[in-house]
Amino acid sequence: MFVATPLHLVGFPQQHQTTIDTIYSASDIISWLNISPASWLAFISISSSFRCQRTTRAVMSPGIIRQEVNGRQESTEAGGTERHGRRRRVAVVGAGLVGSLAALNFARMGNHVDLYEFREDIRHALVVQGRSINLALSQRGRKALAAVGLEQEVLATAIPMRGRMLHDVRGNSSVVLYDPINNQCLYSVGRRQLNEVLLNACDKLPNIRCHFEHKLTSANLKEGSLEFQNPAKEAVAAHADLIVGCDGAFSSVRQHLVRLPGFNYSQEYIETGYLELCIPSKSGNFQMPANYLHIWPRDTFMMIALPNQDKSFTVTLSMPFDVFARIQNQNDLLEFFKTNFRDALPLIGEQQLIKDFFKTRPQFLVSIKCRPYHYADKALILGDAAHAMVPYHGQGMNAGMEDVTLLTDILAKQLPMDETLTLFTESRWQDAFAICDLAMYNYVEMRDLTKRWTFRLRKSLDTLLFRLFPGWIPLYNSVSFSSMPYRQCIANRKWQDQLLKRIFGATIFAAIVTGAAIFAQRFL
Repeated sequence: MFVATPLHLVGFPQQHQTTIDTIYSASDIISWLNISPASWLAFISISSSFRCQRTTRAVMSPGIIRQEVNGRQESTEAGGTERHGRRRRVAVVGAGLVGSLAALNFARMGNHVDLYEFREDIRHALVVQGRSINLALSQRGRKALAAVGLEQEVLATAIPMRGRMLHDVRGNSSVVLYDPINNQCLYSVGRRQLNEVLLNACDKLPNIRCHFEHKLTSANLKEGSLEFQNPAKEAVAAHADLIVGCDGAFSSVRQHLVRLPGFNYSQEYIETGYLELCIPSKSGNFQMPANYLHIWPRDTFMMIALPNQDKSFTVTLSMPFDVFARIQNQNDLLEFFKTNFRDALPLIGEQQLIKDFFKTRPQFLVSIKCRPYHYADKALILGDAAHAMVPYHGQGMNAGMEDVTLLTDILAKQLPMDETLTLFTESRWQDAFAICDLAMYNYVEMRDLTKRWTFRLRKSLDTLLFRLFPGWIPLYNSVSFSSMPYRQCIANRKWQDQLLKRIFGATIFAAIVTGAAIFAQRFL
């Protein structure tokens, strides 16, 4: 069984600290004094030759063939599934964002796909329970959507977020742009709207059949058999050549993998819960600047807000459970907000805050790591089912969609299915572990480090070096605005930290030597 990987083992110091004041100790400075001119030359050479991966847009594969099936068109990737046997019958369990995208890709390659979802069709639901209503779409997700021709449709109604707007305890705010050089941004998208776009695309392909309100009750992965309970509480048997679990952090498909020998699994609940609140629109307009992710960092807890298409903001309050427990009544709640979020209180409204805060309990957050992601040539898990993460880097959806991109690329190699799934696991698990760790780190950054002057100094230094040397890609940019493998993002940051330590040490040493020389000339 795996244990959670300490972040410092993959490139970050312990306690998730990366600020200058915690990195640069006196003993470090002494050890850095062996810097040589060759190090500077090497840095300049590497930075000049290694170019930043700019935002790219994937396009639909030119190898798509249109075939008539029962009077309708069916999409098939040229050569897609024929080389190693007949078209497969694929059962995708979970019709959320990753599941519906996976179903699209399998169907476009000529497979017959059955898409199962235990909830009702989100397009007909009055209320969607249990999930945040908006998400941050970044480059990895955009690339996956572009590959199925849906990127522009999604972006047409998305709201660009160009940086973080930080709100301090006194009610003042300041802006930290994500990418002041290339002006890249995140996009706030509605979960429901995005899911509807994907499901509508599935409906257009005759080789996809959707089954809503079908709950997986049992499966035999070796035989490829599944049993569901339909809305009438009847047992429905199904069979598939390949079972793909996209059914979330508490995946039923993964539970069947866990029982198999050789499957490793770990989960970690953090001691922080979250509640969702809302800043409504006022007179049909946003009450705060719309093109930012708003953050109220408060050391051990924080609040964030993302803009919605209806001019409201979805607000997420993240705090340790013991802090939630100390708020027992309305007076406690209002006093807490007046002390910690004085500028947000009038935007939410006292009565609305009281209603939203006490109507539900704080929700738990879990991080899950496991591998392998497959069983033989019979089953595979993707997205949160394979690597659930805390939501503080905005990469859960993007990483899940990138799973589909990677799988589609490997399927295009036309290998036998067992080799395809093995290659997927081998290619993905280290990156999945890395982004789970990065998400944990980013929670510390958002709630605490963003308000420190050392963090802002490092951010400014990263921006300056990125401008001078395109190979100097800041950590956040490499994660959100490129397709660089997540583990390489961490390795890149580790290399940058080591170089900055040497530069900082050499600067301190030069200052000491210069000061000593001036002192000697004047007073000795």
